[in-house]
Amino acid sequence: MRHLLGAIVLLLALAPAAGTAQDKKKYKILYITQSKGFKHGSVDRKKDAPLAPSEISVTDIGTTSGLFEVECTQDAAVLTPEKLKELDAVMFYTTGGLPISPETFAAYEDWLKSGKAMIGVHSSTDTFGSFKPYFSLINGTFDGHPWGSGENCTMTVHETSHVVAKPWPAEFQIKDEIYQYRNYDPKAVRVIYSLNMAKCKTKQPYHVPVCWVREFGKGRLFYTNLGHNEGTWQNPQFKEHLLTGFRWALKLEDGPAEPNPELQYVEQMKAFVIVAGGGKDTESLITRAEKGVKADPAWGAKMYEDIDKYRRSDKKKDPEKAKAELERILGEIEKK
Repeated sequence: MRHLLGAIVLLLALAPAAGTAQDKKKYKILYITQSKGFKHGSVDRKKDAPLAPSEISVTDIGTTSGLFEVECTQDAAVLTPEKLKELDAVMFYTTGGLPISPETFAAYEDWLKSGKAMIGVHSSTDTFGSFKPYFSLINGTFDGHPWGSGENCTMTVHETSHVVAKPWPAEFQIKDEIYQYRNYDPKAVRVIYSLNMAKCKTKQPYHVPVCWVREFGKGRLFYTNLGHNEGTWQNPQFKEHLLTGFRWALKLEDGPAEPNPELQYVEQMKAFVIVAGGGKDTESLITRAEKGVKADPAWGAKMYEDIDKYRRSDKKKDPEKAKAELERILGEIEKK
């Protein structure tokens, strides 16, 4: 019965909205699933199958909703300035250095700025690792995944009213692999949901965003790190989540994209005191962090950077120095 109800909910969510004039156009999406690094099962066309699991899922979302047609390719070289003229959105589930020249990528940026849409899932942040125009756009580069594909991860939705968050409750669990990032700028994006370190089995003393949105010129970008596991692509809520992401990115739904760095500063400190607080009064420290960021966002930005440096430091090389830095950071929060 539960599976039947879930299927009904998904069908209702994916069904075309009657009488919605702007939905009469069928949008064209290019879905790129080329792997120039690690190949995920979700993009693997097994035994010469015409489509991989995620490609089947995205095609189904487009067909069932009636919103878009999707062209699936495992050759990013098809993305040319000429090809862009016929597209409304480009979706990436890729790894490594794709065969897209800097000149073509510049044309892609101009296309996106003109009012088009970009959708990134999972390892789209493990793509063009050293190519700054790309990682600055998507706002992150893979830097490990302490949360493996077999772990049930707890997410906190920071903005339940946002259209891309509507398929999820305020807190939810999902079994999937979650990345942490480098080349990430909290001032560039609006984070929609993140790992809840207090309720995850694997705990790390820093904030890990999982889904974010941003505007790029007149264009829009929607990213979710979910999608490693093949089973995720069969999850009705995830499929509905992707549809809301498509609709938002295509400007069929409204929802803010203004960056929310102050929320991220607080989440960074919250994770730090929860995991590394060493028995201190966690609630009191979190309250102090919240008040400190509200009164002085620049202080919050500095604390965010200090914790990020602590994350990336080699603690085994000099454990005493690492311990002293941990205590210093906690002390800075305590003083607020």
